[in-house]
Amino acid sequence: MVAAPPRHGGDLAAAIATYGGRRGDWLDLSTGINPHAYPIPALPPEAWTHLPQGDAEAALRGAAAGCYGVPDPACIVPAPGTQALIQWLARLTAPGTVAVVGPTYGEHAAQWRLAGHTVREVAEAGDHAQAAVLIVVNPNNPDGRIVPRRDLLAIADRRAAHGRLTIVDEAFADVVPDASIADAAGLPGLVILRSFGKVFGLAGLRLGFALAPPAPAQRLREALGPWPVSGPALAIGALALADARWIAAMRTQLAAEAAQLDSVLAAAGLTIIGGTPLFRLIATAEAQALHARLARRHILTRPFDYRPDWLRLGLPGNTGRLGRLAEGLGS
Repeated sequence: MVAAPPRHGGDLAAAIATYGGRRGDWLDLSTGINPHAYPIPALPPEAWTHLPQGDAEAALRGAAAGCYGVPDPACIVPAPGTQALIQWLARLTAPGTVAVVGPTYGEHAAQWRLAGHTVREVAEAGDHAQAAVLIVVNPNNPDGRIVPRRDLLAIADRRAAHGRLTIVDEAFADVVPDASIADAAGLPGLVILRSFGKVFGLAGLRLGFALAPPAPAQRLREALGPWPVSGPALAIGALALADARWIAAMRTQLAAEAAQLDSVLAAAGLTIIGGTPLFRLIATAEAQALHARLARRHILTRPFDYRPDWLRLGLPGNTGRLGRLAEGLGS
């Protein structure tokens, strides 16, 4: 039997089919994507009309290295989103045992199982036993749990000494930079994934990176093939990743808005059990009913099949939308 694919947030078409309305009617809080998108610059025509060029990819890798603190841009493999990298890593690794620290982003376990690996969920990063591959999402989605840098690097180092692979998904590390181990990119047995679309609010651009030692980096490049990233993504990514002022200001803004969301949730009597500056996770016995009640008001949240008492909410993005959520929670 083939397992059902993981459920994700952001599916407004399904929400509309169930609860009605039009896209413009909905307040989508079901993803952890920044509601304040990086301003898309005017792009030169050749970004659209020419095949993606090597110098543009080199500029993107250089900007990513500077932003993430990667010592060598050669360690960076751009891809059309980290989802593609998750799938390729599973298929390029010989079938074996995989430990996924969870509960977490469901595609990790799903894709490694599809590729023929034996996958189990473990509660802690240290609970990896003899697994050939250990996968840690840090900060974790959906609870925001963080494995301290020192601990994570020590685990990866011990595993590498035995020829084992550690994959660290840092999809939300842009808003929690102290959690990142990107400065260790290139160490044996360690692959780090970074997402572009979440903090820059441009998920539709489909851009992500693997930070890896030379051999796995080359295998990923060969698997992705020529032109894996579009010309517009190369250009926008290079500009945004080099914009340190925007990134710093956005971190401050997101932290403030997360605190405002906390106040609204607390006022509604809801218990916050985790999150990052881009989302909050609440626990309530009424999570499923609350999700449905908000959806009837065209406010979409993220429920979890494996934890029916959990609900995740992203940032509304402005005071008007925050007020709309407060009203929905109070109804």
